[in-house]
Amino acid sequence: MLVIMNKKLHTIDTERLLLRPTGLDDAEFILQLLNTPGWLKFVGDRNVHDEKQAAQYIQDRMLPQLDRLGHSNNTIIRKEDGAKVGCCGLYDRDGIDGLDIGFALLPEYERMGYAYEASQAVIDYGKLHFNLNLVNAITDPQNLPSQKLLTKLGLSFVKNIILPNEEVTLMLYQGEFD
Repeated sequence: MLVIMNKKLHTIDTERLLLRPTGLDDAEFILQLLNTPGWLKFVGDRNVHDEKQAAQYIQDRMLPQLDRLGHSNNTIIRKEDGAKVGCCGLYDRDGIDGLDIGFALLPEYERMGYAYEASQAVIDYGKLHFNLNLVNAITDPQNLPSQKLLTKLGLSFVKNIILPNEEVTLMLYQGEFD
């Protein structure tokens, strides 16, 4: 997969998608994504119920890691029409040793290969620009599509974990890359 990265804009360019760091101008989209049935079921309610709260969520949870590490959450944009279809990124998450890849799509864009294309591009970007050779991922035990995608990306189930200050058991996947 060809991944082109524009260092000034931190944009990842794939065949069908553009991935760029999520910014405050994505608040309306993040509000929609965080309140989809899949997000609420498998990730959890982030108590983001209006655009102002979504902007605050971006400000508090996404932009600090981007400033600190140079990567964070990316908004996935479909090239053909500019539609914001989901998010994908590498995260520095408490309770995980190393970086964790995460992804989510709006329901109407699921099962089109976008999550795989975006996730593979983010892994390739991490290998190229951050010397990433180990990728972690967490998923809910009931989220079978996520587990299938992680396996397709080359990650394998390692163990069940509970993140700090959480009560939910999650499945930890890992993959080593050259």
